[in-house]
Amino acid sequence: MRTSLRSVAKSQAFRLSVAAAVPTLVITALFSTGAAGAAGAADKAAGAAGTAADRPDKVSSAVLATGDSPRDGAFGHWVGTWAAAPQLTEPSNMPPAPFTNGNLVFADSTVRMSIHVTVGGRFIRLRFDNAYGGADLPITNVSVARPAGGAAGVSAIVPGSSQTVTFDRRSAIDIPVGANMISDALDFPVATNSNLTVTIYLSAGQASSSITSHPGSRTTTYMMAGNHVTDADLPGAASVAHWYFLSGLEAWEPVQTAAIDVVGDSLTDGRGSTTNGDDKWTDQLFSRLQASRSTSDITVLNQGLGGNRILNDGLGPNVLARVDRDVLSQSGVKWLIVYEGVNDIGTANATQADQQKVAADLIAALQQIITRAHAAGIKVYGATITPFGGNAGYDDPTGFREAARQTVNTWIRTSHVFDAVLDFDAAVRDPANPRQINPAFDVGDHLHLTPAGYGAIAAAVPVALFKQDQAAGIQ
Repeated sequence: MRTSLRSVAKSQAFRLSVAAAVPTLVITALFSTGAAGAAGAADKAAGAAGTAADRPDKVSSAVLATGDSPRDGAFGHWVGTWAAAPQLTEPSNMPPAPFTNGNLVFADSTVRMSIHVTVGGRFIRLRFDNAYGGADLPITNVSVARPAGGAAGVSAIVPGSSQTVTFDRRSAIDIPVGANMISDALDFPVATNSNLTVTIYLSAGQASSSITSHPGSRTTTYMMAGNHVTDADLPGAASVAHWYFLSGLEAWEPVQTAAIDVVGDSLTDGRGSTTNGDDKWTDQLFSRLQASRSTSDITVLNQGLGGNRILNDGLGPNVLARVDRDVLSQSGVKWLIVYEGVNDIGTANATQADQQKVAADLIAALQQIITRAHAAGIKVYGATITPFGGNAGYDDPTGFREAARQTVNTWIRTSHVFDAVLDFDAAVRDPANPRQINPAFDVGDHLHLTPAGYGAIAAAVPVALFKQDQAAGIQ
């Protein structure tokens, strides 16, 4: 039986064969009411790109007939291949006028976004989120297509490549306040390490100034008045660097494929990385994993939030509050990397008593995260807190905050409660002044890193940790 399972798993590695010829993907989502016309246009476009059997309204029956429909346990499973932690959109990151108009957002507006796929696959499904919306979020149509040139942050798509995505075979749904919804499976091969663009159209708009987004996309998003959901390009569109409403992409993968979920703050979210460059440390870690055949089936989910804290809400919910949503409810997660704590230390009062308390509270909170992840069968790797000496907001002349950082880091390194320790502090600190970031890696604020600094973080993750686990996965 084991030989049979191994054989089936290898035969299911469709992402290496079918998806290899597909350089990238674009997702288009239409938000409003009554989008039959847009759905029909998307189907017509899909027909131009392939045969009738390739269209989403034809694929389901064909797949069911051949027994290849993705069903958990059928020699495969769903695995997250891209994620963005949702949060309440603060005023400075709301869509610019006229796309925000009082308590009405994105009325009669098209928004086109890009995301970066890690491990690809033949079948995909999407997560949309209304976690922080003040009103229901109506979705009328979602379609996928390939972006022009395969590049991140572009507004153009390949003409004729659009396909429609459904939710319980319907193109129109309403996501209630506080909820998220996952689409039906779509037979649309996506390549590993490719780009994907999401375009949404809202006819009536979301009737609230409270909306769900991920501000730190480091990827260009385009906005234009009117319904341009199937347009090949959006010339003259306004642009920002935020994602709205989309929180995840999953792919149907062989049983041995699994995800690394990374919970972090702006250092994980990529402040200081290149816009549209996909060179955050999680991106560079994924490239390292791809370099070895034994880890090429591991996805990476970046759940970083700028300004995030473990103990208290800040920009986004605290880690103790969001670990269920951003880790435990994600599909296919096998490992969790926790790289947080600097904002807890940096925002606590710079007194000896307050810093001793925040260090003790961080240690207790990290143990809670480990306990909850282990209960779900997820290994937890702890990352040391990187330096902030010289930062105008966080460094203090008394050194109490630095002492708190050292206390937490010593515990991470020596407590043996983590399944492994990732010493990011050692990777980026200045050898001549360990309280500060190495000048070669400092973006300039003595807290965040350059792409080279993020490369040093990625290089500090022992890929052998995942090789050992993957080798034990299928006998």
